[in-house]
Order: sequence, then C-alpha cells, then structure tokens
Amino acid sequence: MKKIKAAVIRQKGGPFQIEELLQEEPRSDEVRVRIVATGMCHTDMVARDQLYDVPLPIVLGHEGAGVVEQVGSNVKKVAVGDHVVLTYMWCGHCRPCLSGDLTYCTHFYALNFDGAREDGSTSTSGAATAQEPIHDHFFGQSSFGTFALAHERNVIKVPKDAPLELLGPLGCGIQTGAGAVMNALKVSPGSSFVTFGGGAVGLSAVMAARVAGATTIIAADVVPARLTLAMELGATHTINSRETDPVAAVREITAGGADFALESSGRPTVLRQAIDALAIRGTCGIVGAPALGTEASFDVNGVMTTGKRIIGIIEGDSKPDLFIPALVALYKQGRFPFDKLVKFYPLDRINQAAEDSEKGITIKPVIRLQ
Repeated sequence: MKKIKAAVIRQKGGPFQIEELLQEEPRSDEVRVRIVATGMCHTDMVARDQLYDVPLPIVLGHEGAGVVEQVGSNVKKVAVGDHVVLTYMWCGHCRPCLSGDLTYCTHFYALNFDGAREDGSTSTSGAATAQEPIHDHFFGQSSFGTFALAHERNVIKVPKDAPLELLGPLGCGIQTGAGAVMNALKVSPGSSFVTFGGGAVGLSAVMAARVAGATTIIAADVVPARLTLAMELGATHTINSRETDPVAAVREITAGGADFALESSGRPTVLRQAIDALAIRGTCGIVGAPALGTEASFDVNGVMTTGKRIIGIIEGDSKPDLFIPALVALYKQGRFPFDKLVKFYPLDRINQAAEDSEKGITIKPVIRLQ
C-alpha cells in the first residue's frame, strides 16, 4: 500500500476534504502515475453535487497529467518516467469499442462514474483504517490526489518537452470542445460555426474551428470577459446573450444561419437557441451536461423541413491516443493556445478553485499536486 494525499467528497455538495489515504499496488494492467497537475471540470462539480449518481465517499478529478512511477507486469504502452495525460475510460471489448467508437462504450457510465474498476473493486482506503473503502477510478483515474492508479488503456503518452502541468485538461474538457468540432461535427473550411457557451469547452471549440478553417466563428455567452477572450482565440464575432437575441444575431451575421452549432451550457433553453440558429442542413452538436433526466424541446417541423441534424457528442468523439498528442502538437506550434484558459491553484485551495469556476471567474482551474 502506498500513502497518498487526495481531496475526498464525503457528502452531497462537498466540500473537498484533503485526506491521507492508502492506495494499492498496480495490477498487471495498471499504471501508477505521480500527478503533477489536474484540471477541474464542470463534471467534477456535477458529481460532487450528486446530479449524477456517484457513490460516496469518492475522490474525483478526471483531467490528470503526471509521470509514470510504476507499471503492472503486462503493461507495454508506457514505461516508468514517461509523461502522460489521463483520459476517460472505456472497456475495449463491447461492440462500440470494437467498432472504434470508444466514447460510446456500452459500459461508459459505469466505468467513468461508478467509482470503481470494471470488476467493481476499488484501490483506495482511508489511512486511519484500511477497512474504509474510498471510491476511486472516477473516469478511470480519480486524479485529485498525489497519485492515481489508472488502466493502461486510458493513459496517454505525451512528449517530455511539452509543459506537463498544463496538459491535464486535454484529457476531457479541451478534447471535448476541440473534438466536437474536428471529429464529430467535422467543421469544414469556409463554413460558419457558433458556440453557445464560452467556458473551457466552448472556447476550445472556437480554437478548433479556427484550425479547421471556418471563416465565420461566433461565440455566444453572457460573460463579457469570456467574449473578449473568444476574439483573442479566433472568434470573428461575439454575442452577449443577455443583451441580444442570439438566434437573430447569428442569422444576421451568417445571412441565414450557421452551418454548425455547439451547445455546451447544458441548458435546454440554450439548446433550443442553438438549433434555431442553424442554417438549412445545419448540424447542432450537444456536449453540455445537465442533470440526468433533463428534457428539451424543439420545433419538429422546423428541423424536419430544413434537414437540420442534432447529434449528441461525448468526449469529442476522440480516440485519445491519437487526438491528445495532436492537440499537444498544435499547442506547440502556437495554433491552439489553450493555456489562455488556465489558472493554477494548489491542492489546499481546491474548494476556492471550484467556487471560482462556478462563478465564472476562472475558465479552467488546474490543481497543482506537485
């Protein structure tokens, strides 16, 4: 058993409590990673507040980046000393996984939200008594701690000359926004794109739309500072949805409607706006994460008679072993400056990071563990 320090959620709504815990040795297919830094995502707060049914107590965190400290006997993908980013977990043996649709794994929810391995076991316990199981393996990692135990499958090797403490958000939030544009929507050169929501996901989508060659890139949000940053990152137009009807504004800017729209706020009313703002044959991608059971409405005839499409997107339809290194390469080339979204916090200020994120003060908090 290895002693680690981690942020534990013990009751609905938090707070994160910094505790000393015990972590098992890696199994044959597992990797122990010394976490350098980990991003904080909206999904962490959703899980903390029990809008998704996760077991308690639990260590959250699912955008970890660190250094491989130990590998199981059957691990071939990485070696001790490698720099890695941790991402979502998939089973590798269901029909969607075998078809290459990793983000639509039949067991995706269980593997990422049940706080355990696929066999239902956990690897962490309270230091005071090893009899108290602490749920871990949130998104296959639980990286709000000094060490994470992950499966070989969701450990992604990255170049050592990239700034490791910055790379964790590529494992979820950043790849969700960028992947939605590049992999799922397949935004094309010369097209128009609008993001409804200017958080980390939406602004990552703005950067990706610029890389993809969209020539009209619109960001809609209610926070002026985010709209200003969107222009720095590649937006050609911004809309303050508190002051202007965003549907009318998008239609005016694009002379009829956007070719592609992305909804990342998780609000049904905003999703309706994103759908209504589409051009004929336009496509709206949904990445916002509301509470389970949330329903939304749209004008059926308005969608049917214009050939609009509405698609759900998980983790940007990304194949992490390929997509995360590609995003690192784009960042190193100066074409994907996601560092402008980030603010660092030490572990003992993790609750402040969560508060700042929820208030819109910080777009992408990153918790430094080392």
